[in-house]
Amino acid sequence: MALLPFVDVKPQGEVKAAVVWLHGLGDSGHGFAPIVPELRLPAAAGIRFIFPHAPEMPVTVNGGMRMRAWYDIKTMDLTNRADEEGVRQSAAAVTALLDKLIADGIPSERIVLAGFSQGGVITLHLLPRLPYKLAGFIALSTYMACPDKLSAEMLSHNKATPVFIGHGTQDPVVPLAAGQQAYQTFKAAGFKVSWQDYRMPHSVCAQEIDEISRFLQSRLLQHAEEL
Repeated sequence: MALLPFVDVKPQGEVKAAVVWLHGLGDSGHGFAPIVPELRLPAAAGIRFIFPHAPEMPVTVNGGMRMRAWYDIKTMDLTNRADEEGVRQSAAAVTALLDKLIADGIPSERIVLAGFSQGGVITLHLLPRLPYKLAGFIALSTYMACPDKLSAEMLSHNKATPVFIGHGTQDPVVPLAAGQQAYQTFKAAGFKVSWQDYRMPHSVCAQEIDEISRFLQSRLLQHAEEL
């Protein structure tokens, strides 16, 4: 499998940790790259940001137009919105990218996986299925694919890994209830999920960025200081 191409935002000094951040439908790795300075993370944390580009594919609900997507969307009905085969293919591609970072010397427990919308679906799909422990997960304005298969497929590696789930109360694309359902499903399964909502549409806001920054520092800065 060819490694996903990505935007690479490296720290000034030594790399001590990494964040892999997955974009939403029709976007690219460039879409979220400008968030790095907004997070105002300490330089001492040595965090490298990887923003992968999803492959281009026809998207059914957009009239078959080709765009970057982690999976096809055949219907806006949330129960069947995420094409399972596509989700699993993208999850495998993201896992290969994580494997490469680990092979290059970043321990898995100093990597955070983040995703917005479609990217968040991949993030939440990998949360219970990765065969190693990460430092944390961030799922923004998103929902859950294959909830009925969670109990049969989940591994225990990230049961105690903190998960930040954020959602806009005025989201017209992914209803608030879909995000809450994902949160409740993982909570009931014993995962360490937290829920935050914000007065915003399908986007991110300043308050959410501040809380993501605190989450990243709590997960990665302490690990950097322990080295």
